Amino acid sequence: MALPEAEAPSGKIVEAHDLCRRYGEGEAAVDALAGVTVDFPAGRFTAIMGPSGSGKSTLMHILAGLDRPTSGTVSIAGVQLTDLSDRELTQLRRDRVGFIFQTFNLLPVLNAEENILLPLSIAGRDPDREWFDRLIDTVGIRDRLTHRPAEMSGGQQQRVAVARALVSRPSVVFADEPSGNLDSKSSNDVLELLRHAVDDFGQTVVMVTHDAHAASFADRLLLLADGRIVHDGEAVTAEQALDLMKSVG
Repeated sequence: MALPEAEAPSGKIVEAHDLCRRYGEGEAAVDALAGVTVDFPAGRFTAIMGPSGSGKSTLMHILAGLDRPTSGTVSIAGVQLTDLSDRELTQLRRDRVGFIFQTFNLLPVLNAEENILLPLSIAGRDPDREWFDRLIDTVGIRDRLTHRPAEMSGGQQQRVAVARALVSRPSVVFADEPSGNLDSKSSNDVLELLRHAVDDFGQTVVMVTHDAHAASFADRLLLLADGRIVHDGEAVTAEQALDLMKSVG
């Protein structure tokens, strides 16, 4: 069955209502999420922070369709994920979701260009060469297109990962600690690329991070503790983000 056409009449690209995620049963049960309701408007950069075990990674995995909630609903671009079969969910992630991981997740046997175009290759879609060229120039890796991951620095590999996440023009990009394995300069470069994607391409970005400096690049900060949202506000400085973290730590 084909997915319905992408549309988000509310202007909210991702919407979640009353999400709960329970692991285990009985007295050993752990609630990683305990009734989270949140939405993400188009063209905004949101950072999600929280202490270890707060549920931030669980929330991102469920929002991205990588895990299913115990209860509650999630929709991306007007498509409710809980209504989809596993095959349809895979198709939605392929066509409408971009991913950036801390460990890059590039295929070592492919060069940079092949890694970037992989989502389109899997979908059987021809690349828009004009868009591809614009992305390559934006992330600054034109001189590395024929290089395999082992021939590139961590910062260059993450630039490739950013381009791969954007090449299909997804409804939303989820970034999981995208600067976590990088030195400070490469980290800043990648965060500025995400900021650029939002400001200049209108991309919607949702980033999980433990780094207050990384969170300061976002438009909005969500703070989780014990599986619940305890703060949802506009962008803050790195120092303010640290203070917020200390208040729930």
